[in-house]
Amino acid sequence: MHKTLWPALAGLFLSVGMVFAAPDPDFSKFSHDDALAYSQAAIGSTVEGIELTRPDGSLVSLSDYRGKPLVISMIFTSCHHICPATTAHLQEVVDKARDVLDEDSFAVVTVGFDTLTDSPERMAQFRRSNDVTDERWEFLSGDADNMARLVRQLGFIYTPSARGFDHLIQSSVLNAEGEIYRQVYGISFPTPHLIEPLKELVFGEPKTHSALDYLGGRIRLFCTVYDPATDSYYIDYSVFIGTFVGLVVSILFGRVLFKEWRRSIRAGK
Repeated sequence: MHKTLWPALAGLFLSVGMVFAAPDPDFSKFSHDDALAYSQAAIGSTVEGIELTRPDGSLVSLSDYRGKPLVISMIFTSCHHICPATTAHLQEVVDKARDVLDEDSFAVVTVGFDTLTDSPERMAQFRRSNDVTDERWEFLSGDADNMARLVRQLGFIYTPSARGFDHLIQSSVLNAEGEIYRQVYGISFPTPHLIEPLKELVFGEPKTHSALDYLGGRIRLFCTVYDPATDSYYIDYSVFIGTFVGLVVSILFGRVLFKEWRRSIRAGK
């Protein structure tokens, strides 16, 4: 990894110099580089065979979210600072994404990885205490077997500590087929780190096979731009309009040249 990326990853882990571990496999000797490489290696793999529990006690499979992008955030409910702060920032960015993308174009789940504590009731309480009202954002818990498979498939790393757990601060972006498309790191990550991959997934693939749907998606993909001054996205059709006008002018100019060329040819006969 390029050295210039490391300042942006300063908030990646909860403590510096700690040892990383997960239930399976053993990360007891992993360095920061190893942990990040393990997380990045999960990109492209499919999250499957995971069944979790909603606060009302009903079961849901992560495969039920197929058909649209899915953001998965891992927390533990007995965390009183880092996980709430991470969730609060994630909510800010998700709200911005809802504003600029189609509101129902992606889903979000927060999963409690501490299977001994993160019950459906605790996940509901965590949701309420963090004022998450987005109807397309669910808070889920799971048993040890499902959680072990999930953290392994996501490339997520955690280890018990005096504070409860030290863990990789990570949100995973899955595509409509359940494949990991991007990993987003840090408590307060830059807004484009999450919205750019969502934008690519939402607008990059047409929902139907019609040419009009494809064209509309491509236009929104290139015309949805980030404004660093306001830390927000907006749709700017001026780029597309300018390109279209330039194309029309080029065609008209080309016709004029072609007519002049034919006129000169006839005059020379």
